[in-house]
Amino acid sequence: MTARFNMGKKYPEAYKAMDSLDTLVAASGIESWYQELIRIRASQLNGCAYCVDMHVQDALKLGINPRKINVTGVWREAANHFTEEEQIIIRLTEEVTLIHNHGISDDLYNAAITKFGEEYTARIIMAIITINAWNRIGVGLKMQPNF
Repeated sequence: MTARFNMGKKYPEAYKAMDSLDTLVAASGIESWYQELIRIRASQLNGCAYCVDMHVQDALKLGINPRKINVTGVWREAANHFTEEEQIIIRLTEEVTLIHNHGISDDLYNAAITKFGEEYTARIIMAIITINAWNRIGVGLKMQPNF
């Protein structure tokens, strides 16, 4: 698979705006591991190898157990290795990423608000939206991991 043009070079103003949103979300107070968990799971669902590789590496730098990272894609079968907060975040990531299925279910929305409150939930949702936008750049332009 051959990579296509570089979005940052071909439409730098839009790329800079995306980067600014990413920077805002990264500084929003969401725990670093939660941010990487969102990025990894959304990227898995979207098939973005570039982003999966990048965010797995970032999670490893945080000291996250590699085995936990490895089962993120099959978290339901390994649910006892994920906290209640992590499970809510993964479910939100899946439901927002796959928004066309049914949106965010009422039960998940209520669980998120109960666990995190409205402001933190809003930040989580924006983090999910942001990585989904990056994934569309990565997949659409056939970006490859740098081994």
